[in-house]
Amino acid sequence: MSGGPSAWTSQNTPTAMGTPRRAAGKAVRRGGRSPVRPPSGDHGISVVRSVLRSGSRAGVRFRWRPSPAGRRLRVRSSGSFWSCSWRASFFLLGFLESHRGMRRWNHRIQGKRCRSGSIDSSIGCRHNRYDPQRWNRFRDPRQVAAGESHRYRAGMASNTTATRSPLHDFHLQHGAKMVDYAGWELPLHYGSIGDEHVWTRTSGGLFDVSHMGRLRITGRHARRFLDRVCTRLVRGMAGGQCRYGLICNETGGCLDDVLVYCFADDDYMVVCNGANRVKIVAHFERVKAEEDHRFKMVDQTESTCMCAIQGPKVMELLGAVSTEVPTLKRYRFTVKNVLVMKIIVSRTGYTGEDGVEVILGAKFAKQALGMLLKDVGADDAAVRPVGLGARDSLRMEAGMPLYGHEIDEATDPLSAGLGFAVKLDKGESDAQEGRFIGQDALRKIAGTGSTRKLVGLALEGRRSPRQGMAVLDGDRPVGTVTSGCPSPTLGHPIAMAYVPAEMAKAGETVRIDLGGGTDAKIVDLPFYKRPS
Repeated sequence: MSGGPSAWTSQNTPTAMGTPRRAAGKAVRRGGRSPVRPPSGDHGISVVRSVLRSGSRAGVRFRWRPSPAGRRLRVRSSGSFWSCSWRASFFLLGFLESHRGMRRWNHRIQGKRCRSGSIDSSIGCRHNRYDPQRWNRFRDPRQVAAGESHRYRAGMASNTTATRSPLHDFHLQHGAKMVDYAGWELPLHYGSIGDEHVWTRTSGGLFDVSHMGRLRITGRHARRFLDRVCTRLVRGMAGGQCRYGLICNETGGCLDDVLVYCFADDDYMVVCNGANRVKIVAHFERVKAEEDHRFKMVDQTESTCMCAIQGPKVMELLGAVSTEVPTLKRYRFTVKNVLVMKIIVSRTGYTGEDGVEVILGAKFAKQALGMLLKDVGADDAAVRPVGLGARDSLRMEAGMPLYGHEIDEATDPLSAGLGFAVKLDKGESDAQEGRFIGQDALRKIAGTGSTRKLVGLALEGRRSPRQGMAVLDGDRPVGTVTSGCPSPTLGHPIAMAYVPAEMAKAGETVRIDLGGGTDAKIVDLPFYKRPS
């Protein structure tokens, strides 16, 4: 921090208090955060002045005065005075911002003890009004994101209400039924789930998937670390390439399935399931600490927006905006600079249809949406908004797993039919590739064979199986349904289930316990393949 040892001077300082610099230093060592450098010049001074003005109502006086070293802040509290540069004043703000720092300032400066926690400096000890995000508008967004990640690692939620997507107003404008999903308020449907499903298969659908975790990992050990935690080979990825893989535990169970984006050899992004973001961040931090990996991880989930545009007519529509996007190969992405926006466009999806997934800054989401799809949501629009309900039935028809249903920490990827995303010989021919966590356990499973397999089930009638229902061989339970729904494309109910490996043969008949036995035929996955 600029200002040197003389950044703070004290006059008539009480012995019990010590210098503010000393108190601030202790607060930082005990958990306070040092703020980033403010804008330079008079603008920085005006920003600090506007922030500190509220402190005068709590018995603290701030005054700017010229000095040979430049403009300095004069602080008065309880009959004592301190003088500091405007840069040092931001250090004071970082001290005040922290939970312990607020209590320490309240107790020592104002001579009061806040019995219930943090305070708001403008209203004394009314701690229930303290907002831990109040200073974020003066901080670098990357620092704010890093601070949020720290709270996740500590297992504390940043708030008790569902997080709203940057497209929240758009959803309400189009009559969405909103639900709480993975801690986010997202649209379940806008009308009929079946109609939205069919429209995506025949034309195009817009999905808000901002709840998906987006973790940016950079640094000289970034590639080595990802090869350690991911079942796919990251070392061979080129810039502009995506790769689907899994994060496993030591026993080979699935912690999550992810997409890895490669920007450069030391710059990656991991897209994980929204419900698993806290767990994956904690897992990454634990592996980083235990194995001494050197990299930086920034959680960009809440500072960005992510949406999927899927359907057979999508690439044609996007071709009118960009000639590059329609030429992208599957699992490739490009970064487009449009005005002041940086947009990541990848040819990936979770519906079984062609299309793209788009990641961009949260504050530009609505503007970019209007540029990409000018008539989205109109009655005659080729692309219409689609909710979570249709997204679930679309992924089931495509035979794609959902975490918490087809995969979890007790399920290995080989049993789930995801062997294509596991490189079992990783690190054997090239030591620089490294071995991934859970590799030894999965090699044993591959050697002995999985005891159960994920299969598709086709049913007749109108009733759909639900997760947890028993699969019967006669009257004997032999398996469990993981997902089920009516299939608008096929016209009958479908389901996915785990059954013993010896029974996992297409054409075999089993029964589903729907209150009364219902016949189901085992079929190969996926249920639906888009026309080539």
